[in-house]
Amino acid sequence: MKTSLGIWAFGPMVTRFVPGGYQPEHANEPTAVKVRRAVEGLGDLMDDYEFHYPNELSHDNLDDVRAALDGHGIYTICAGLHLDPRFGKGGLTALDDSVRAEALRLNREAAELAIETGAHMIIWPGGEGYNYPFQVPYAEVWERLIDGIADCAEVLARGNRLLLLEHKNSEPAMKIHMGNVGMTLHVIHKLRARGIDNVKVNMDWQHLIMNGENLGEYAGLLAAEGLLGHQHANSGWGTFDDDNMVGATAFMETLEVALELRRAGYGENGERLGFDLYPYTEDAVAAVRRSVLQWRFIDGVAARIDEPALRAAQQRKDAVAAYELVYAALEG
Repeated sequence: MKTSLGIWAFGPMVTRFVPGGYQPEHANEPTAVKVRRAVEGLGDLMDDYEFHYPNELSHDNLDDVRAALDGHGIYTICAGLHLDPRFGKGGLTALDDSVRAEALRLNREAAELAIETGAHMIIWPGGEGYNYPFQVPYAEVWERLIDGIADCAEVLARGNRLLLLEHKNSEPAMKIHMGNVGMTLHVIHKLRARGIDNVKVNMDWQHLIMNGENLGEYAGLLAAEGLLGHQHANSGWGTFDDDNMVGATAFMETLEVALELRRAGYGENGERLGFDLYPYTEDAVAAVRRSVLQWRFIDGVAARIDEPALRAAQQRKDAVAAYELVYAALEG
């Protein structure tokens, strides 16, 4: 399975308590410098890279970034509305039509750049939500959200590119509208009813873990529906979007999703295992490298599980027999 990496893993690692970041020496680095540092440090461990538009990638720096990529690809262009203070109370869901028009324009530009670069596009609507009860007219903002996503998907369809939707329950909006897999599927089904069928799901593992959504179950469900579009691999403690190294926590859940991805044939049609990491106090190259190597170990264990025997155990819903097979694979 090929890999991709969100270049934001190479930033200054800001928090609201340390706004300059735990690694302030990288605060003013141009994207091309970050890319060069990643490519030189990771080499063939990473196939492609992912960028937010316009903060990390735009026509202004595209040539410089391509040179720094040194033959590596651009796999996704990510909508960057949540990085723009103008959309602090929503962009696609803004009730001020002039603000919303600007958000729609930026997302269309991101979609056009995705087409130009042969990338897919991710919308993670982290700023589309609310912070208080009584703050928003729910039905109206949901209609605007779905219409805004449809607008972007239609641009991408003209270039035969996918739109990948990524959910999260909270941050930066305290209550994000598209906060779980179910609401993501709701959006996709509403789009399908309009004849828009180039929209799939980007599973950010820690976002699911934060919701108590089991990785393996949802990978299996989405694959069965033909909606398993992309993966953002990471881990965390389950209460915040830690974006820790893959396999650092939630080990068994990660092992199970590795098995389900194998069952689904994920990667056989060019899908990537994308790494969405935020190594607050760790060296970025080392943290990404360790994530890739730990994933390879976990995926190797999944490959050693006796699949026919496991399926037989699962037909009986026999958890004891299933774990005998899992631990046999861990023993090598």
